[in-house]
Amino acid sequence: MKKLGFIILAVTVLASCNKIIETKAEDAIMKVMTDGQWVITNFTSDGTNITSDFSGYSFQFFDDYSVKAMKNGTVEKTGTFQGDFNAMTISANFPNAVNPLLLLNGTWHITNTSDTYVIATMTVGSEVRTVRLDKQ
Repeated sequence: MKKLGFIILAVTVLASCNKIIETKAEDAIMKVMTDGQWVITNFTSDGTNITSDFSGYSFQFFDDYSVKAMKNGTVEKTGTFQGDFNAMTISANFPNAVNPLLLLNGTWHITNTSDTYVIATMTVGSEVRTVRLDKQ
């Protein structure tokens, strides 16, 4: 009986440690995202480069999971985002957006990342979109 109690305690402690580590990692990612503005330096849709459509745009992420899309320094649209650390995804939603911001709505799979850039892909129907954001 003591052995079972020890095993249950050990599993509980390990689960708690994993949750603490996961929370710390999420906090670090949020700090990187919200500290500074981001610009789209590459955007392709089915292999067609449409990066120039995002010229003048920058994005500021906030701790409350909101994101401001600014064009030439003026807020054009406010949206929301949600990240899933385990699935390596980020979802964006700019309500009532028009192109090019409309192209950002949806769930993106993060394929490569660092403290200064993120590369992600999203498939909508048969269309494959790829985006690279760089921290300014």
